[in-house]
Formats: sequence, structure tokens, C-alpha cells
Amino acid sequence: MAGSAHATLAGLRRERRPRDPAARVRGPWATAPLAAVAAAYALAQLLLVRPGMGLGWDETVYVSQVSGHAPAAFFSAPRARGVSLLVAPIASWSSSTALLRTYLAVLSGLALYVSLRAWRRLFPVRVLALAGALFASLWVTLFYGPQAMPNLWVALGALTAVACFLRARDRGDRAALWGLAASATLMAWMRPTDAVWVTLPLLALGLVRRHWRALCVLLAGLAAGAAEWVIEAYVSYGGLGRRLSAGSDIQGGLGWHFAVPDQLRSLGGRALCRPCTGALPHPLITLWWFVLPPLAVLGLAVAVRARRRAATTLALACAATAAFPYLFLIGYAAPRFLLPAYALLALPVAAALLHLATAPRGPWRRAALALVCVGLAGHLAVQLAVLARTVDGATASHRDWSRTADRLHRLGVRPPCLLTGRQAIPIAFYTGCASAATSGHNANSSVAVIARTARRMPVAVLVPEGSRPPAYARHWPVSRFDDVLLYHAVPPARSTRAGSRTPAAAPDPAGPDAGRRG
Repeated sequence: MAGSAHATLAGLRRERRPRDPAARVRGPWATAPLAAVAAAYALAQLLLVRPGMGLGWDETVYVSQVSGHAPAAFFSAPRARGVSLLVAPIASWSSSTALLRTYLAVLSGLALYVSLRAWRRLFPVRVLALAGALFASLWVTLFYGPQAMPNLWVALGALTAVACFLRARDRGDRAALWGLAASATLMAWMRPTDAVWVTLPLLALGLVRRHWRALCVLLAGLAAGAAEWVIEAYVSYGGLGRRLSAGSDIQGGLGWHFAVPDQLRSLGGRALCRPCTGALPHPLITLWWFVLPPLAVLGLAVAVRARRRAATTLALACAATAAFPYLFLIGYAAPRFLLPAYALLALPVAAALLHLATAPRGPWRRAALALVCVGLAGHLAVQLAVLARTVDGATASHRDWSRTADRLHRLGVRPPCLLTGRQAIPIAFYTGCASAATSGHNANSSVAVIARTARRMPVAVLVPEGSRPPAYARHWPVSRFDDVLLYHAVPPARSTRAGSRTPAAAPDPAGPDAGRRG
């Protein structure tokens, strides 16, 4: 058995790179199909995911860390500050959500092009273009492209890292080493734990095959990206072990959980499936998930015949390790968690689809090509339908937060101010207030501190209708808004000026910051 494994590894080392017809094309036209896919991806985000959709809950946490328009929200243990740094060039001076979304859409389109181009020496351009189109057309890829969230950036970093690691075996490819360092840093910068899971096969292969140079560059990139997260663990969380433990608690306790059905339920457009109950989406929505594994296996078989076994095997291995914790170690689901796996699986799936469309001879060739085209068209239609429904739901939810913020402004709760209670974190961002919690995963204050704060600045408690407010707020004025009771306390010095004072600038969820809210 050991001899067989050695022979397989030796075969991977002797493997020839496939000839790419596009390699004969010189200049910028060689990668024009990849640029077209990336440009279409960026444009589709701007057209289909409304730039003025407003920021989601997690986005408000990341953006508030660098925004000058709202205090920083509590930063829980699992989060990393990569997204905050990514959005800083816009969020640090503008509260325009439309501008931020446009910036992220263009940036993600450029990143997709770079990620696909890194594979050019390993796969034909036609395979890469189809792989990019398959990945970019998933509703979850389109939905999160212009959002201030880390998962897509881990996916694009993973796609680049695997290609650069393979190319780094060529001692003359210095660009691959720089690409490997940058992509590893990006992944660890965004989500350090995800970066480790993605790169496990790369680390193992580097040790077994003694690719010391690539291995050292990979480790250096991971260390550089995770350095801030580790330092912060000791400064703010009591050490690395305690931060990892706190992160595990927030995720429901890492352990054996069969979350595959949960991931299936989330494919219908549920951004977070926790708890993940209810019926599965329509079979047409989940069909592509069941087609994915056999196509990946067929892609591996095609790769063996085309002498691309090393590249395809490593992509599949990294996809498997990236997906493993989210399928088997946590008890809830979100479709964005599997974006790194989808990005890597797109390569063998694209190769398999091209093989199915072009391999048959004679009269069967047109039938096979037509079948593949019809299947892809149906898949795209389903993805766009789910995307439209998801965007509508998110827009409505964010608009409700904005309306609540407007109501609070009219009640005199204006910056500087403090919010606590139901959905306090996102609503506080929209209002321009700080947020506080006395229990739960985002606990960062106490009842005594909140009560003292109410004596010097406006404080509001958001309570679901039918629930009781905290004892310190029961004597405060209350206003009903939709299904929420707003208990608010405005110090006399502030309330006497409420009618004449212009509220401080709060982030505008719908467009440029030309007007002030309230």
C-alpha cells in the first residue's frame, strides 16, 4: 500500500501540464474570456443586488469598526477584522451604502479575475471561464459579492492559493510565490479558522513532497494574516485558547453535527438557518447540490486522461476540507459558509460539463451539447429566482431597521445615544447610537451601567410586543412601533432641544450621505 501511494505521488510529480489552445494567443486577449466573466459578475451584482439594499446585521458590526458615523459594535470572538479593513477606504469617510456596495462589487469582480488567471497554466482557458461563470452565477455568490462579509473573500483566496501552490513547484515562477503569500494572508485575514481548514491538504502535500519553499511561504502568509487575530486574543479575550473556546460556544459548541439537511434548507435563500427547521426547498432549487458530487467525480476522471490529475485532486481535497466543519461540526447552516468549497469544485465540474458537451461523436454530439445548455439555462433561472426573493427579503428587513431609526430620532434618541434590547446592534448602527447587551453572545455591559448612562444621554430599550422591559426601564415613556415597544429615556437637557436640534449624521442605508437622517 505504501508503494502504491509512493507511485501515485511520483506520478503527480512527473505529470505534464496540458496544452492550452489559448496559450498561443499573445497579449491581453489570452485571458479575455476570464476578464469577460469577471466583468459580467461585477455588473450582475450592481444590477441584481441593489446597491441601496442597506447593511445587514453582521455587516453593521464590521463596518462600525471603521465608520465615523456610528460607534463600534461589540466584536465577538469568532470574528476577524479583515472585512473592516477591506471596507475602510470607503466606510471611514462615507456613510453611503450604495457607494460601499459598488466598491465591493468592482473589487470582487477584479478578485475573481485574478483567481481564475492564477490557474491559466494548469487548466485550459475555456474550462476556467466556465468554472468562473458557474461559481459567479450562484445566487449566494452574487448576493454576497457586494456585501461586507468575509466568506467570499476566503473563497477567492482559496482558489488563488491552490493554483499558486501548484505553480510554486516550478522554481522559475516567482509570481506564484507572491500569489501564494498574498492569498494565504487574505484568507487568514478574513477568517483564520477557515484558512486553516482550506489549506490542510496544501500543508500535508508540502510536507510529504518536501516542497519546503512553497510550504514556508504558505505558513508565512497564514501567520501574517492571523497575527492581528492572535494578538487581539491575548489583549481582549484572555488568550488564544479562551478566544477559540468562546468562538465555539457562540457557534453552539463545535462537535459532531450532521448539518447537511440544514445546508439544503438554506439553499432556498435563508441567510442564516439557526435553528434550521421547516421543509426542504423545492427539488428544483436543491437539484444542483445533488448533481455536484457526480460531476466532480467525472471531472477527476477527465483530469486523469488530460494529465491534470494533480491540480484537480488538490482542488477537490481543499474543497472537502473547507466544507467539512460546516457540514459535520456545527449545528446550524448558512449558504455562504460553503463558498470556498463551491469555488474549488467549479473547476472539475466545468471540465466535466465540457467533456459531456463535446466528447460524444456523430449525431449524439449535438444532443449532448443541447442537454448541457438546457441544464445550465434552467440552473441559472433557478439561481436568479432565489436571488431576487432573497434580495427582496433583505431589503425589506433593512428598511424596517431604517424606519425604526427614524422613529427613535423623532423621539429624541439621537447621537450620542445608546440602544439595547431586540436587534439593538443593527438598529443602533442605523440610528448612529452605541449598542449594549447584558446577556447572550454579545454581552458587553451591565444593568447598572445602562441605568447610569440614561442619566446623561438618550437610551432606548427595544422590547418585542408582549414582553416585559428591564426593571430600570419600566417607568420610561413607551412608544409602539410595528411589533416593537420602544422604551426611551431622554435627559431633560437633551429633550428640551429635541425639536430644534439637527440629529448627528447616521449611516444612510439607501444612498449617498447628502442628507441627514431624522
